[in-house]
Amino acid sequence: MSFKSRGGGIGDYYFSPRNVISRNCALSLCLASFCLGMFFTNRIWTIPKAKDIPRISKLENTQLNLISGDIGNFSANNSIRILDKSISSLEMKLVAARSERESLLGKFNISKQTQKRKYFMVVGINTAFSSRRRRDSVRATWMPQGNKLKKLEEEKGIIVRFVIGHSTSLGGILEKSIEAEEKIHGDFLRLEHTEGYMKLSAKTKTYFATAVSLWDAEFYIKVDDDVHVNLGTLAMTLKEHRKKPRVYAGCMKSGPVLAKKNVKYHEPEYWKFGEAGNNYFRHATGQLYAISKDLATYILINQNLLHKYANEDVSLGSWFIGLDVEHVDDKTLCCGTPPDCQLNALTGNVCAASFDWQCSGICRPFGRMFEVHQLCGERQDALWSPDFLKV
Repeated sequence: MSFKSRGGGIGDYYFSPRNVISRNCALSLCLASFCLGMFFTNRIWTIPKAKDIPRISKLENTQLNLISGDIGNFSANNSIRILDKSISSLEMKLVAARSERESLLGKFNISKQTQKRKYFMVVGINTAFSSRRRRDSVRATWMPQGNKLKKLEEEKGIIVRFVIGHSTSLGGILEKSIEAEEKIHGDFLRLEHTEGYMKLSAKTKTYFATAVSLWDAEFYIKVDDDVHVNLGTLAMTLKEHRKKPRVYAGCMKSGPVLAKKNVKYHEPEYWKFGEAGNNYFRHATGQLYAISKDLATYILINQNLLHKYANEDVSLGSWFIGLDVEHVDDKTLCCGTPPDCQLNALTGNVCAASFDWQCSGICRPFGRMFEVHQLCGERQDALWSPDFLKV
């Protein structure tokens, strides 16, 4: 038996009730398929429990921390080793400096009382074996003698000495002449140095290292024995800078680097200063310059490392390049001889030092030192009245 559609006709379709699935049965079948799908999905794709995730992160963090810690420890240990090496090097230098100081104190018979006292300045007059007449002209003019020299040290804190090393023949006639002169005047500082014109840089270095080892002063001065000096004016000039650290005072200049051989002031290491025709860096002219105690101590500690150029004033200036140094350019430290220094004296601006530039010192110093002293010398109370040690 069949059912005919309502429209009837040849094109009508006929359906058998056996081929029709009930609606409820289909719904049940879909629901069962969904449940089975969920069941198998949970079995295959297991989601890790929340408590298991931090365990993995903690392990990774621990490993990272260990690696970072190793790197940090390596850097720290490396820095400590470098610092230890630097400290050890400084300690060795300090021990060497102290040892040298002890040796010098014993050699020059410096008492403990002298070691403890403070001085204002040490003036080292650079001289040579052949310069006896120059020394005598200095003694007769601006350098106190005898008891006055001792009074200058004790009351004013000013040390003045002729600075000289040794000859190539120890015990020879030159050595004996200096020893005899020392017995008369007692105004020499003998250096562990062999004299020679081409060794002035080494002498300058040795002088500052020796002076700062022997006397605890605020300033250390080097001056040539053919320069006229007014000690009181020089002391007052430096006193204005006593509160400044690392003072380097003089008449600053920058002359040409002389590459040509067989000329005065030839510089064998001219190539280090750049192209031909270049000038030196700024440095104090060699007739007179002053440095503070901290710079003199720097020279003492590093004397074995400091390079020596042919010209001693250039060498000194080179030792301070790269340091935080106060350069004091004072033209009263390099006045000309009369009438230059005489005019300054008449106007009340007394020069601390005078010389002739063309001679790099006073020309014919034995005769003209007296003239310069008479016309350009300071009043006696300029040296004996002020208290240079008072801060």
